[in-house]
Amino acid sequence: MDTSITAPIFPITALSKQPAAVKKAADRGPVRITENGRGAYVFMSEQALKELIERERTDAAYEAYLLDAAQQGVADIEEGRYVTSREEMFRRAESRRARHA
Repeated sequence: MDTSITAPIFPITALSKQPAAVKKAADRGPVRITENGRGAYVFMSEQALKELIERERTDAAYEAYLLDAAQQGVADIEEGRYVTSREEMFRRAESRRARHA
């Protein structure tokens, strides 16, 4: 689906004079409709809208996950829960593994 700023642009008269072309473009993503040479409306198919909403939901969930991970990392550093060498990392990992074995 094309959601870029370069989405197809049609004059409002194309809705009545070229409906097939407008609908075909709208099946792929948003179509910008102009009125008197200026942007006025956005048109897209139901399926394209559903796909856009789902993609935005997925992106928002992933961004929330990344933000949470970054906040946890900051909290870990502030609480001293970090290592400064590979050897220390392996010692801590081995200690945790032994506790859960």
